Amino acid sequence: MKRNTILGISMIVLGVVLGLYVGVWMMFIGGIVGLVNSVVGIIHGNGVDGLTIGVNIIKIMFAGLAGYVSALVLVIPGWSKL
Repeated sequence: MKRNTILGISMIVLGVVLGLYVGVWMMFIGGIVGLVNSVVGIIHGNGVDGLTIGVNIIKIMFAGLAGYVSALVLVIPGWSKL
C-alpha cells in the first residue's frame, strides 16, 4: 500500500472516532449529566440556573450535528488521499 492510502485510511478512522467522541460523549452524555447536575442543585436548594439548563438542552439537541461536522473535518481530507 502506498503511504497516502495508509494516511487516508487513518484519517477516516480517526474522523469517525472523533465524531463519536464529540457527538455522543461530549454533547449527548455531557448534556444529560449537566441536566442531572442542575436537578440535583435544585433538590439541594441552590436554585434554578436557566442558562445551564438551556445550554445542556441545546447540547443534546445538536449532538448529532456536532458529531457529524467534527467527523467530516478528518473524513473529507482522508477520502481525498485514497
